Amino acid sequence: MRLFQRTIHDLHQMLVDREISSAELTESVLAQIEAVGEKTRAYLLVTRDLALRQAKAADERLKRKRDVAPLTGIPIALKDVLCVKDVTSTAGSKILKGFLPPYSATVVERLEADGAVFLGKTNCDEFAMGSSNENSGYWPVHNPWALDRVPGGSSGGSAAAVASGEAIAALGSDTGGSIRQPAALTGIVGMKPTYGRVSRYGLIAFASSLDQIGPMTRDVVDCAVLLQAVAGHDRRDSTSSQRPVPDYLATLRNGVKGMKLGVPKEYFVAGMEPAVEQSIRDAIGLFEQQGASIEEVSLPHSDVALPAYYIIAPAEASSNLARYDGTRYGFQAGSGRNLIDEYMQTREEGFGAEVKRRIMLGTYALSAGYYDAYYLQAQKVRTLIIEDFKRAFTRVDALLGATSPTVAFPLGAKTQDPVAMYLNDIITIPANLGNVCGVSVPCGLVDGLPIGLQIIAPGFREEVALRVAYAFEAATEFHKAQSPLLGAAA
Repeated sequence: MRLFQRTIHDLHQMLVDREISSAELTESVLAQIEAVGEKTRAYLLVTRDLALRQAKAADERLKRKRDVAPLTGIPIALKDVLCVKDVTSTAGSKILKGFLPPYSATVVERLEADGAVFLGKTNCDEFAMGSSNENSGYWPVHNPWALDRVPGGSSGGSAAAVASGEAIAALGSDTGGSIRQPAALTGIVGMKPTYGRVSRYGLIAFASSLDQIGPMTRDVVDCAVLLQAVAGHDRRDSTSSQRPVPDYLATLRNGVKGMKLGVPKEYFVAGMEPAVEQSIRDAIGLFEQQGASIEEVSLPHSDVALPAYYIIAPAEASSNLARYDGTRYGFQAGSGRNLIDEYMQTREEGFGAEVKRRIMLGTYALSAGYYDAYYLQAQKVRTLIIEDFKRAFTRVDALLGATSPTVAFPLGAKTQDPVAMYLNDIITIPANLGNVCGVSVPCGLVDGLPIGLQIIAPGFREEVALRVAYAFEAATEFHKAQSPLLGAAA
């Protein structure tokens, strides 16, 4: 196998044994970016010089055999909503074009401390608002499995980079499914940790009570390794949990024998493609063969999760995005007749259509006379969804279902129908509202396009979700399937 095709855990051993250097590995990935980058459009910025400097420093650590971590020398991509000091960070928006953060996100600092190598900033839906990566303020990302298809969103750039060999792993952010859904559509592993497990400090906010940073990798072991590196309390984030972080690798191989796994009947939604449903039912049967007991459960308020989300998330977005006025950050129109006119022109030219749509929805929901009718009601629904999950987890250890009701759809197919686009996240959104964690793993192919299995576990029980995911991965070959751009082994 070529170096850019390998996993973190394989490459770590090769680096420790000095079979390869981090510089060689990084050059291999950079060459792949050069070869296929114009096809996927996965990156907004490639930090070649920074990556090579970090690779050289990693090789010194490996040579001295000191401060060597599982991610030392491993090339990783970062979604463009994560601030990196003195590196352009735009959240995929023209309104932040040229913005250089004066500090790095906590997750970035933790990866730096481990000696990871930063390849660049991956393309994303503007301010992480989207399900297809067609809302980027710059250009859409193309799915490495079929270049005329979307990679999912909003972390589509990170997903495409991993699936095409343009990164060994990546970080994304998940507000309503934005790690898990693109992971499913590109045939990789993606995890949304529990809110508070990973610090949000330095994450350019969309919806502050829902946003969560998480890993996107080629297999479940790598997912556990990357999560281990970034998880844990951060005093700079008031929502960061002080709960101890378990060893995610310690229980990974314990299997599912004796576990109780639930299947929410509401997760087989109308419009689910028959091949997707069959793949999920086959996966459920496999867990049963492995000794798990399967039980149908109900999450009765799942049908109102989508409307509740599209009140809460835009409301928080309208507040968070009020700061972008052309004065303090990035783009400024420069042609306003007065201060208010300058604000309006800057926001008109700097924000894309989907961002404007959500700002308007959120502002309306928070306005006098409508707050109680919309925002307050949505928060009550959120509480009901949390209670649904709590009841389900008194009976089962984890929940199983599809990640996306469909495989990747053609570019442009849903851009004129926002409601149809929003429905892409119908199965992932409840986990964000319900304070639980979830992981998507590859579970099949239909017409050459990947399908994702979603495993949901109780809050702060990421090790349970990863254990179930690994049991499935170990019994199947789906995670070994490679996109045409990643290529067959040489």
